Amino acid sequence: MKKDENGQMALEDLVILDLTRVLAGPFCTMMLADLGARVIKIEIPGTGDDTRQYPPFRQLKNGRESLYFANINRNKRGVTLNLKTEKGREIFKKLALRADVVIENYRPGVMEKLGLGYEEVLQKLNPRLIYAAISGFGSYGPYKNRPGYDILAQAMGGMMAITGPAGGGPTRAGSALGDILGGLHGAIGILAAIHARTRTGKGQRVDISLMDCVIAATENTAIKYLESGVIPPRMGNRYASVSPYDAFCCRDGMLIIAAGNQKLFEKLCRDILKRPELIADARFTDMPGRLKNQDDLQKIIEDFLKDYTVAEAEKLLLENGIPAGPILDISQILENEQVKAREMFQEMDHPTLGRMTVNGCAVKLADTRPRIRRAAPALGQDNEEVFGALGYGREAILALAGEKII
Repeated sequence: MKKDENGQMALEDLVILDLTRVLAGPFCTMMLADLGARVIKIEIPGTGDDTRQYPPFRQLKNGRESLYFANINRNKRGVTLNLKTEKGREIFKKLALRADVVIENYRPGVMEKLGLGYEEVLQKLNPRLIYAAISGFGSYGPYKNRPGYDILAQAMGGMMAITGPAGGGPTRAGSALGDILGGLHGAIGILAAIHARTRTGKGQRVDISLMDCVIAATENTAIKYLESGVIPPRMGNRYASVSPYDAFCCRDGMLIIAAGNQKLFEKLCRDILKRPELIADARFTDMPGRLKNQDDLQKIIEDFLKDYTVAEAEKLLLENGIPAGPILDISQILENEQVKAREMFQEMDHPTLGRMTVNGCAVKLADTRPRIRRAAPALGQDNEEVFGALGYGREAILALAGEKII
């Protein structure tokens, strides 16, 4: 897709006040910012977002700086504001009057304790305001006051129970999947509420639970259990509904083969394995049979692949219409031609870190293209711009800083 550095952006008319920190909330607002929203990240004076202290770091002349924070907070403006002070709350209310969205990921009840609850204060102040909250377990239910972290969401949402090698223990996904799913659902919920506002003229609350998001991502696990009464076991790289759909050993590594239907299985037997008799083999004639006899089928496929490298086997399978691909590590992904074509990693200039690589945006819009426009802000970097727009002069801003309100 050709770059458009100066065109309109899909969300450029939206103003979002971002009270989130760490990953789930910042990932949500990063996506919205990539799509053009004016995101104002509000941090605690003096310390800021916890991830400013998260590795990996780049060592600089005067200390070190977090690349983690820089990646997940690009395209945002940054201010500091102490919401525990009356003046800080008054400034926040002024910002909320002009905003489309407020998003936070505190435990439920924190904003109410601060005197900034949605129903009691913010909604009355700005009826069009959309209020999004991302937390471990949501704003209601018996677990609402529990602290929420990614690993808890993966564990209690059912993902760990179905992930891991056959016969092995429950396994957390290699990335913070619960947080990422929470951020994605948060962005979807916010955009849905914005669309609803075009009809009703009113904002509403968006309530996101990391545990809910992980449960939703376990797709048909519950259906299988409810129908059979059997708790689905961990299957490693296999898929409980399709076979052959797994990682298979080649001469120099492992290759994924995804023969997702009967036609593809028959092509695999006939055109690749040169074993057309397997199509009529009672063990493999249909999908239930293949699922039951996956070990036997794996031995047959791997006996064929043992003389091929991963690259050779991939080429052979793809040329014959069989979905296949290698298992890439991050060094290979960064050099992959498809990844480069889709701009899933982009270089940018950061005022203190210098040249750095950040993740690209996975949403590709043909006309209102997402773009990386701004580096992640230094702590309080945009105080003068943002608070100045509210009518605070330079001397007033300096006075607020002296009082540790900003």
